[in-house]
Amino acid sequence: MPAVAVVMPVLNEENYLEAAVLAILSQDYEGSIQVVLALGPSTDRTNEVAARICAGDSRVSSVPNPTGRTPEGLNAALAATTQEIVVRVDAHSELSDGYIRLAVETLQRTGADNVGGIMGARGVTKFEKAVAAAMTSPLGVGSASFHTGGTEGPAETVYLGVFKRSALDRVGGYDPAFTRAQDWEMNYRIRTTGGTVWFNPNLFVTYRPRPNVFKLAKQYFEYGSWRHEVMRRHPDTRRTKSALRYFAPPLAVALIVLGKILGTIGLVMGNALVWGYVFPLGYLALTLLSSLTLVKRARSGALWLPIVLMTMQMSWGIGFLTSRKK
Repeated sequence: MPAVAVVMPVLNEENYLEAAVLAILSQDYEGSIQVVLALGPSTDRTNEVAARICAGDSRVSSVPNPTGRTPEGLNAALAATTQEIVVRVDAHSELSDGYIRLAVETLQRTGADNVGGIMGARGVTKFEKAVAAAMTSPLGVGSASFHTGGTEGPAETVYLGVFKRSALDRVGGYDPAFTRAQDWEMNYRIRTTGGTVWFNPNLFVTYRPRPNVFKLAKQYFEYGSWRHEVMRRHPDTRRTKSALRYFAPPLAVALIVLGKILGTIGLVMGNALVWGYVFPLGYLALTLLSSLTLVKRARSGALWLPIVLMTMQMSWGIGFLTSRKK
């Protein structure tokens, strides 16, 4: 099997980094594995944990990432490697057993430039379990196959990814302009330069959700803002089938705001505009009904579901609507 390089941007991940690296080093892969950690300016004990890991296994090394931003970290780690196969991993995730072996086999079998699979959100606390349930449902994040599953085949994007280095070289690596959405934007450039992005549902990566409402809202606000930036820089992406799901959250935000304004005017003036409240009340009812369909997945976190769904959808939509050219 060919040698592989695993690149991982790391920032404030002291609670997850060791498990993420262990999941890589314990892979049943016959080829050699090199892991490069791109260390940002963490404010917790992440760099101490990283130093201990590097000292304990010669397969792991680190490079500095002064900005702490993901694309710069990935590019710095890439520059420190030479292998023809590159595995992109987050410190907030854990590869499943056999992930690298299956990914390389899929690359060889399909001739694709990038392969990836399921972003398997797994929570520990009640709140995290609710987020995980929402993330694996079209009700929370849309119908992308790497969230909800699907059949194997070409895709617009995949979670993380296992790349041919030649494809990364062809498109010039990750675009430093994209704080978020850098994976989607990278895969867009791979596809538009003649490459194929391939989804294999048998590839599974465990993802740890954000631990509280504030961090979840910040995450999805940034997702929405940067998704708009992708559309701004690549206008043709607005005309794809998948673009419809990206417009749904900002449309919901706009209708809710408009409905509240009209409803308040109608209430004050005593006229028919009071029916504007149909939009926010209808959204609330739809969210509650949607939550009921996810109760089994969320288990003990079920009571958090309405808050989680509204946080994800509204934050994404507001981020999209307020996005300015980066």
